[in-house]
Amino acid sequence: MKLFFDCRFIRVDHHDGISRFSAELASALARKAPLVALVSTKEQLKWLPEGIDFILGNDPTHAIAELLLPSKLNRAGATHVFSPMQTMGSFGRKYKLVLTLHDLIYYSHPKAPTFLPLHIRIAWRLYHLSYLPVRLLLNRADSVVTVSETSKALIVCKKLTKRAIHVIYNAPDTAEEVALPVVSDTSEKRRRLVYMGSFMEYKNVECLISAMQFLPEYQLVLLSKVSEKRREQLQALANTWSDRITFKNGVSDAEYAKELSGAFAFVSASKDEGFGIPLVEAMRHGAPIVVSDIPIFREIAAQAGSYFDPSSPEDFANQIQKLEPLDVWEDASNRSKERQAAFSWDTSATKLLAVLEKL
Repeated sequence: MKLFFDCRFIRVDHHDGISRFSAELASALARKAPLVALVSTKEQLKWLPEGIDFILGNDPTHAIAELLLPSKLNRAGATHVFSPMQTMGSFGRKYKLVLTLHDLIYYSHPKAPTFLPLHIRIAWRLYHLSYLPVRLLLNRADSVVTVSETSKALIVCKKLTKRAIHVIYNAPDTAEEVALPVVSDTSEKRRRLVYMGSFMEYKNVECLISAMQFLPEYQLVLLSKVSEKRREQLQALANTWSDRITFKNGVSDAEYAKELSGAFAFVSASKDEGFGIPLVEAMRHGAPIVVSDIPIFREIAAQAGSYFDPSSPEDFANQIQKLEPLDVWEDASNRSKERQAAFSWDTSATKLLAVLEKL
């Protein structure tokens, strides 16, 4: 097997979801089997194991060059190719191909990431108007990967592929953790509710903010970057309790770890999600998980989570208050730590290697 791993979606500045998935899974897989990294710039190699074999390919957003990619991989002797996306060119290939469809969230919320060029954002919107393009792409693969059982069920329901579908879980960053003291009392430090995620409408941050009127002893700390306009909208909603809501507007990895380690709970009222990596990151730090009752959160948090109706700020507040007895909080914290063990890049790489070897 001469395996090529498509690393062209790794960002050279900082990771987003697909970038981290690519870098972490490629690095874990390289420890188990020889592979060649397909990159579009040598700068992407800084996120991969030192000395890894690589070849330079095109930018994956260049449609014409993407059509010619299979001939390049054929000449390089590829027998197996894995891509963390579904858009990889495949016409004329002579190798086994595994493509990835992480989730279907952009079919419900088709707004493209703002860092993409305008013409790519337009193509993104058009692409997600119909399931036909993704059906054509996935059925040209030999196998399909997705990141959750929830997404797999949706792919089957929408009949997006005739190929075998394999679940390869996402996992938290393997960067060294910051050593922090364990919080195990009912001090003011533990009265911090922490949120990490975007402020798009379906994230339903309004529910969290509205619920703070029922939680006068708590603070809500919103860690992610937020536009000035959106922050003003949410602060206006907070009314008289706005002094207990903090917008961090982005934090470093060390600050993120500190917030999670000192949190009373990690919270999210999202109405839709593709996976929920902040839940896994919070569980790694022993933070209890209080999140909206949606299928993907049930899958990821399982018994570690407390769940509420995302349309009810009162229900959210009630779930927070149930954690107040110290023994209840400690039990929830321990369940978080136990659950996070289910998400490991080493385990995910082992499963992916089995998929490739079976082909």
